[in-house]
Amino acid sequence: MTTKEERRNVCRARVILSQVLACLALDFLLIGLGMSISFVTMVLPEVLDAKEGVSINEKQASWFGSLAFLCQPIGSIFSGPLLDYFGRKKALFIVNIPHLIAWLLMYYAWDVPSLFIGNALLGIGTGIMEAPSVTYVGEVSDPSIRGILTTLTNAFTSTGMFVAYCLGTVLPWRQAALVSLTVPLTTMVLVLFVPETPIWLLSKGRQKDALHSLCRLRGWAKPEDVQEEFDQLLQYNDVIQQCVICTKEDRLSVEDCEHKNANVFRRIMFKFKHVLLVKETMRPFTLVMAYFLFHTMSGLLPVRPNMVNICKALGMKYDSKTIVVLVGAVFILMSLLSAVIVKTIGKRKLILGSLFATALCSLGLSIYARTSISPDVFSYESITFTEKKEILPLFLFMALVCFTSLGIPWILLSEVFPFRSRGVATGTAAAFCYTILFLASKTNYNLEATFHLSGVFAIYATFAFVGTIYLYFFLPETENKTLVEIESYYKGETKIFADDFFINTFRKKQSKLSEASKPMLVK
Repeated sequence: MTTKEERRNVCRARVILSQVLACLALDFLLIGLGMSISFVTMVLPEVLDAKEGVSINEKQASWFGSLAFLCQPIGSIFSGPLLDYFGRKKALFIVNIPHLIAWLLMYYAWDVPSLFIGNALLGIGTGIMEAPSVTYVGEVSDPSIRGILTTLTNAFTSTGMFVAYCLGTVLPWRQAALVSLTVPLTTMVLVLFVPETPIWLLSKGRQKDALHSLCRLRGWAKPEDVQEEFDQLLQYNDVIQQCVICTKEDRLSVEDCEHKNANVFRRIMFKFKHVLLVKETMRPFTLVMAYFLFHTMSGLLPVRPNMVNICKALGMKYDSKTIVVLVGAVFILMSLLSAVIVKTIGKRKLILGSLFATALCSLGLSIYARTSISPDVFSYESITFTEKKEILPLFLFMALVCFTSLGIPWILLSEVFPFRSRGVATGTAAAFCYTILFLASKTNYNLEATFHLSGVFAIYATFAFVGTIYLYFFLPETENKTLVEIESYYKGETKIFADDFFINTFRKKQSKLSEASKPMLVK
């Protein structure tokens, strides 16, 4: 929303630094999120058929590996209302509480149920983090660097995964859980020093605080330096404060219209019908769900909880735990790379290229497993693992890791929803996404038992190929677009798509057919 003239008195470095510092607490939050979703990878091989201490069998292992994903939707459902009621800053503080309890419970776990409850709390905590984390960075950053800042969040999540893998190799899993406790504590301290987002403050009628927050987020600028952007935010806030029903009926919305004064149940129904079930919310919601499905089922994420054993079952050269640590490091590097290249090629090409390459990697692993791995090998039974060690499956698997880590579904989630529905829609979308992750992880055991490793990766490759085709036709380019422009696109008011001759030709023909059909519908 900002212009170069508007920033004439503030150097660019200060503008960027102010937004980077504002995201610092969020970055630590994402490190904790990455640790929570990866910790099970290091615990699972230690407790699977353990000779002493807490021990689980292979059926329990399939549940343990996917339980956090099953519980994450519970947290995601509450994250939206929490975000809207308390605000972005307070929500970033509160969401750390479940993880504090979870890490302590994992450290003191005395039997299988307590271990499962600790993992379930990690899942709930991760789910409740999603809406505040993806929303905050989208609302505090300006369009010129939002793509980089949102993409960098992947790097911090990857850093958390890497830290979890490292802790699992140098410490017993109980001590690793205790060390992990320091991350949510640090996050809660850092949150005390970050500003609230200007648009949320405006939505609560706190104009003075909103202006102060915007000045801080734009390089500690003076009010006159950000006046143009602030005026735009005021106009946008005036629009979203109007009664959406009165606006649709071309009536002048007043403060005390009958819709705002209705009882709580009718207001919930009105919001559900006129805010959530509208095209500017449902169109991006459908797109995000499709992308999450294809990204999740492309190969790596379903096998991640059992990654240590997958490396052994495929006969990869080198120690499997060392490979998993390397996976964490690669995730960080590729996430940083995506933050660099997204500014050059845009989000659309990054998403399509990474998903297509992921499909090729899964297909390669399928072919290798078919030709080189015995049909008796089952990654959940260590006695079936092959003795021979090869470099090719390691190469294919690391390529799969590289291209999967270039995918940015959570980044897309941070910018596609309108402000009115952003909290609830983001939380609901995250809940559905974690449901997909749970089903993908839980069914991995059954798919491998039925179709062998080769069949499993063939299924994942098919999902990725189909997803590439689908997203090519329906995924718009949102890089360098303001949140208002993106919302206008999904309303159908503006046309933003892709710098691609074929797809733009397709969209024009589709638009002409749609226009031609309107008179027929009237008749």
